[in-house]
Amino acid sequence: MKPTPRFLVASLSLAALLLAMAWPVPVSACPYCEPTLTITEQFAKADVAVLVKWVSAEMPTKEKLGSTTYEIVDVARAFGKTTEKGKKITLERYRQGKPGDLSMVFGSKFRGDSIDWGAPLDISDAGFKFLVEAPKFEEKPDVRLKYYLKFLENSDAMIAADAFGEFANAAYKDVVPLAKDFPRDSLRKWVNDPKTLATRINLYGLMLGLCGDDEDAKMMEAKIVEETTDFRLGIDGLMGGFLVLTGERGLEVLEKSKIINKKVPFSETYSAMTALRFMWTYGNGKIPGDRLKQSMRLLLDRPEVSDLVIADLARWKDWSVQDKLRGLYGAEEYNIPSIKRAIVRYMISSTKDVPEGGGEAPAKHVVDGKRHLEELRKLDPKTVTEAEKYFFLQ
Repeated sequence: MKPTPRFLVASLSLAALLLAMAWPVPVSACPYCEPTLTITEQFAKADVAVLVKWVSAEMPTKEKLGSTTYEIVDVARAFGKTTEKGKKITLERYRQGKPGDLSMVFGSKFRGDSIDWGAPLDISDAGFKFLVEAPKFEEKPDVRLKYYLKFLENSDAMIAADAFGEFANAAYKDVVPLAKDFPRDSLRKWVNDPKTLATRINLYGLMLGLCGDDEDAKMMEAKIVEETTDFRLGIDGLMGGFLVLTGERGLEVLEKSKIINKKVPFSETYSAMTALRFMWTYGNGKIPGDRLKQSMRLLLDRPEVSDLVIADLARWKDWSVQDKLRGLYGAEEYNIPSIKRAIVRYMISSTKDVPEGGGEAPAKHVVDGKRHLEELRKLDPKTVTEAEKYFFLQ
């Protein structure tokens, strides 16, 4: 992941149109985890943070939204006397509860001594302790992540979700050095436990790849090659971790089971392609670049993903398939606008891959790219003109 990557609805505007017609570019976020706003982050940004208990509530009417009154039990971040223990705060809107129910409430300073309170978040005593004892948001990533490592899959759902969120938001480069501290046995268990949230398998699979051994590799392979017709959330992260752990040997497994095998569901093939992208960007040479290109080229035989494959090959500056792509243009299953545009943009990219400063004779891929581009211009001027108009290198 490039600069500081994180550990996964376009409108009909001109910007969206440009984006849709340009190369699909890998985002800075980890392909295996969706970044999320954690309670820890909300806590770090709040001017005021208090633990409160439900006291009473006023039902809403046609004229009012109702209200709920809480008593402050503990103070994590104070602001004046209004946030002292034992003080009561009343928030707009009726919220059902019973006396003693705990919540965390964050607030922002507002007009002098006023506080603009946010919506209360259900929390336990353990959850409150987890928040206030966490390293500061500005602390070094390794310090913060080591703290959250202890709370992955905690029995308290809020704590477990927040600990996972901190890893999901972390830069991959900050996660890798902690591999020696990963709970390998627990990761193995979580990956195999059907009760583990599917959205977390991505992270745990990748973590297991960073700290696992041959036994783990065998277990991961068995799960990956398993025949299925279902859409399997989390399998892409497991594939990525498998390649991190096994390198080229694991790549051969993916090729046979998910890339060459056309009987597997599209989602499985796409997950394998995502694993190739991951290794290209983060593999640090574990699998040589030429070997990854070889695997990606195999996916050109899968029309359902070929437009994405062509884009990746262009980004990876693999110009070895220029003639093949020219032959595929408009052929049977490849006679689809998105594939045609991808081929044209591939040719454009090849003509722009020249040494800085110029001065040298054009490379073969530049000459061939220009020739193919002119052929396509005569064959399909509209597509070529549109691709050139909205083309920009990433």
